[in-house]
Amino acid sequence: MIKAIDRFLDHQTMYRLVLYYLLVLLGMALVLGFFNLVPNDPIVLTFTTVLMLAACWTTNRVFAVVFEVPANSESVYITALILALILDPVAATDLKGIGAIVFACIWAISSKFILAIGRKHLFNPAALGVALAGLLLDQPATWWIGGNLPLLPVVLAGGLLIVRKLRRLDLVVIFIVVTMAMTLSTTEPSQYATALTETLGSSPLFFFAFVMLTEPLTAPATRLPRICFAAIVGFLFAPNIRVGSFYFTPELALLTGNLFAYAVSPKGRLVLTLERIEQSAMDSYDFIFSSPRRLAFEAGQYLEWTLGLERSDNRGNRRYFTVASAPTEQSIRLGVKFYPRSSAFKMALGAMKPGSTIHASQLAGDFTLPTDPETKIAFLAGGIGITPFRSMLQYLVDIHEKRPIVLLYGVETQQGIAYRDVLHTAKRELGVRTVFAVANGAERGQYSGYIDARLVRLAIPDYLERTFYISGPQAMVKALRGKLLAMGVSRSRIKVDYFPGFA
Repeated sequence: MIKAIDRFLDHQTMYRLVLYYLLVLLGMALVLGFFNLVPNDPIVLTFTTVLMLAACWTTNRVFAVVFEVPANSESVYITALILALILDPVAATDLKGIGAIVFACIWAISSKFILAIGRKHLFNPAALGVALAGLLLDQPATWWIGGNLPLLPVVLAGGLLIVRKLRRLDLVVIFIVVTMAMTLSTTEPSQYATALTETLGSSPLFFFAFVMLTEPLTAPATRLPRICFAAIVGFLFAPNIRVGSFYFTPELALLTGNLFAYAVSPKGRLVLTLERIEQSAMDSYDFIFSSPRRLAFEAGQYLEWTLGLERSDNRGNRRYFTVASAPTEQSIRLGVKFYPRSSAFKMALGAMKPGSTIHASQLAGDFTLPTDPETKIAFLAGGIGITPFRSMLQYLVDIHEKRPIVLLYGVETQQGIAYRDVLHTAKRELGVRTVFAVANGAERGQYSGYIDARLVRLAIPDYLERTFYISGPQAMVKALRGKLLAMGVSRSRIKVDYFPGFA
């Protein structure tokens, strides 16, 4: 069962998974509404949802044209569906309610454009939209999705899939623990049972945590800031938290956390211009871009890349890719492998010509070199998973820093080996040893087959003393991690490359 779930998650982008989750929740609410198991009339809910989708889509199109940026349809639909699940539905005859709904939608979408610094929006769009509607129009969010016990199993099941995909369990757990601790601290002991029941079963706690809190663009991407962010929002989310006579609502708690996240996160969104394309291996190419300003990053980190697609497929127009260039290089390098049935995104990427542009943002990732240069390291790469190691090795070459590194590089054929020049230079100047594992057509001095426990023992006799970095296809990464654990390597010594979406 777990393997089937993992296969499903591997083939979904993060945005697409959230979209499916929201659609299922809305569909269940409509069905339950016909049987009076939830308080909302299904016809009224349908009307409100359609109104929100139209208002959000129209606003996004207008601002995308004005600001000349790619319009992301998935993001628009996600925002509209979140609003549909937390704002009370309105009837077609309720003009005041319709006005408030449209107001919330317009501000939710426009905040991505006008409340942004360096083209990076500050606030969770849905949270801002409902906060302004509540403060200015006296139409607060009721978060009705959280108060319906029949929907709770669906909220939990789908939410856990999102957390598993995003690998943000720490964020959700810290938030819930802090919220519950603050709730109990402001409650009489005799009322603990009631407070726990209401918070866990009749509040938006879980939906808020799974969907709103984990939104990647407005939450910190690195571990320590992420934990602080969760604690801040959890503290303010708890009932009875106030400043003077002002009480925090869930959306205001999140907006406050968003300000913290912005303060500690990399700033800005870049519009990169393609300089040239280089073939790095069979079916693999490097796209070399110039940037309007220097990108400060650590070797091994990734960016979110966005293309304006006339016709997108079910994977959308955003991808997460490692920055293949080193922080010491002037250009920004993106290494991509193309398959016979490539996505619409990759086909558009492959059709780019010098002078074409792409949007890059959301710099993140902890798959970086250890701070101690004496730490023994083993790099395990599969196919195009060599890109973060290309970044790290080129960086070490440029700063003339030797580290105790062994690289095991697995490919299908000789033609699949990428970045031979960087690997050769790293060996010559830094003493980095690379062992090639070639599945078909291994040459003398190479390992015939895939990277496995036998190769690790042969090539790295001191493997129990090393920190392992694994990057490549997700199936390979999971398999190698399991093999290393079975060999006695500590979990704390295994780092895997991670992206919050399927590339």
